[in-house]
Amino acid sequence: MNTVAQGLFLCLTAAAIYMLFFTSPKKTANHLSRGWGDEIDWVPTYEEGLAKSKSNKKPLMVIQHLLDCPYSKGLKERFAANAEIQKIAKEHFVMLNLIHETTDNNLAPDGYYVPRIIFIDPSLTVRNDLVGKHPIYKYTYTNEDILLILKNMQNARTMLNTEL
Repeated sequence: MNTVAQGLFLCLTAAAIYMLFFTSPKKTANHLSRGWGDEIDWVPTYEEGLAKSKSNKKPLMVIQHLLDCPYSKGLKERFAANAEIQKIAKEHFVMLNLIHETTDNNLAPDGYYVPRIIFIDPSLTVRNDLVGKHPIYKYTYTNEDILLILKNMQNARTMLNTEL
């Protein structure tokens, strides 16, 4: 009986040492990302996003979407899978994604629809020159517009350096 207990103790000790030193800790999902990119430091509120944009001199990118909207889901998948967008978002933007409508008209300059992406520069100006390709709903993007989103992100950075 004593030998069995010693063997069990050694097995448990070896397993604990293995788990401690040879397995990497699992990353916890960033709950604010809502699937748009767990490596991105998302701000929780619009007000915090504006303040952080102004203080860090980075543009704010606001993604307005709904969890059950098929267009939002399609765009989210492509956005999260694009390594270049993820890198630029993480390094050069203040990022916010909202799943609830806001009463701030600056976040709905041409109406309330989803998905929509709005760029706001550190002077707190909504960039109405960084839009999607839809003629009526200017700030909407689809999953096919991923390169346009990337281009608008690059333009937001360039404008930041030349205009402000």
